[in-house]
Formats: sequence, structure tokens, C-alpha cells
Amino acid sequence: MRSQTILMATLVALLGITLATPALAHPALLPHSHGGGGFTAGLLHPLTGLDHLLAMGAIGLWSARQSATLRRWMPLLVALGMLAGAGLAWAGVPLTGVEFGIAMSVLLAGILIAAMVRLPTAAGGALVFAFILLHGHAHGSELAPEASALYYALGFLASSVTITLAGRGLGGWLARRDNRLSRVLGGVIVMAGGALALG
Repeated sequence: MRSQTILMATLVALLGITLATPALAHPALLPHSHGGGGFTAGLLHPLTGLDHLLAMGAIGLWSARQSATLRRWMPLLVALGMLAGAGLAWAGVPLTGVEFGIAMSVLLAGILIAAMVRLPTAAGGALVFAFILLHGHAHGSELAPEASALYYALGFLASSVTITLAGRGLGGWLARRDNRLSRVLGGVIVMAGGALALG
């Protein structure tokens, strides 16, 4: 049964990649400006990029079915990963393939949701931290030269943690209902991640 679930999730992922049209790694629901700075710019940045919205929401959604420890510490883990990634960018440390890695984080999070994968707390935490590190690096590298790094970071941390908590809330709600809803939502996220990866 479990192998059938993983096979189904993999097929959905391959279908998403096959059918997806090329997309930018930062497609915007709203104007996704990299200019300006301060708290407001940081607050809006994760909300205007589809990749960030999907990744943070998916990680929260997936965390709802994980161990109580991982669920409890997920917001702090997201915040630390974002800060670590942004810190690397501000220190001038390049990471190769950040945009592709962000797209893959969306796709893989979708697979974890669709297949209802439960990971040991340490492994799940490390995976999430790696995903979020890439997002933090992208945010950090888009800081405008005249902006305050502190206020910008506070803004994107507030948004990122809020999106993650909303995803966890939705995941908890879905967990009390038909599991097929979670699987379908995971499949949709997989297809979106495939579209982003192709971009």
C-alpha cells in the first residue's frame, strides 16, 4: 500500500513536470519588487512570490502530520533557516542553483504531502532547514543597497513564519478529514514545483 502511494506521488510529479509550462522561479501573484527596503519590503516579499508562498505553506502543511516536537519547533526552524540563508547572502557567500533548489523544495514538499511521508524528527528538521536556507539566501540577496537589513529581516521572518503557521493550521484541519484532500493538495503543489523547476 505504501509503495503504491509513493508510486502515485511520483507519477503525479512526473505528470506535473511533463505538462508544466516554463515559468520563472519567482513568478509573482502581485508585483514582486526587489527595490526599496525596510520592514514593509521584507514583509511583502514572501507574499508576492508564488515559490515562497507555496514552499512555506507546504512545509507548514506537511509538518501538521509530523512528530509533536517537529510541529512545535517548526516556526523557529523556519526563522533560523531564513536568517542563516540571508546571513550567507549578506556575507557574500554564494550558493549555486538557489532558484532551482527553491523550485525543487516546492516539488519535494508536495511529494512529502501527497505520499503522507512521516520522517524522524531530526531528519525532517534537517530537510526543512535545508529548504528554508535556500529561501533565506534568495531573500538576503535581494536586499536593496540602501535598505536596513535588520528591518528587512524582521519583515520577511514575520511573513514566512505566518505562512508556515497557516499551512500547519490547514494541515491540522485536513488531518481530521479525508486524507485524499491532503493527497490532492500535495499533487497540486508537486505540479507547481515542476513548473517552477522547468523555469
